[in-house]
Amino acid sequence: MDVYSFKDVLGAFEHPQAGAFAFAGEIGEGSIALANATERSALQTAADGNVVTSYVAGRSGSCTIEAQQTSEIHKFLLDWFNIISTAADGGDVSQWASATLSFRSITDGSYHNLTGVSPSKVPDKTYAATVGTVTWVLMAADVHHG
Repeated sequence: MDVYSFKDVLGAFEHPQAGAFAFAGEIGEGSIALANATERSALQTAADGNVVTSYVAGRSGSCTIEAQQTSEIHKFLLDWFNIISTAADGGDVSQWASATLSFRSITDGSYHNLTGVSPSKVPDKTYAATVGTVTWVLMAADVHHG
């Protein structure tokens, strides 16, 4: 029988200035989704019907983290954003894409390592009678998975 638990997803976010945040399914009600952006093949068809397949290098992508707006991961990511955006606004962009993010599923053994991680934007936030969620979209220069 197959069993799945989000608590079996281990993760870590690291940045030279902001520090590290490790978790094991503890991001509040939410989810983590990884998307690959680089199309690894390109086809070109000539007038005579000959098709040439090209290999395209690169493994860019993104990670979308949805978490409760009161969660520790949201607080950490917001602090990280403030550190790197303040530095970038002051002319120092050296830390903008220097974060790393990794996930591993104990259940199926799969893993993802993301490097060159930067924020797409600060998530939108709703104030309401009950707690809401925020969605962080993190861009990655390289997404390695296995």
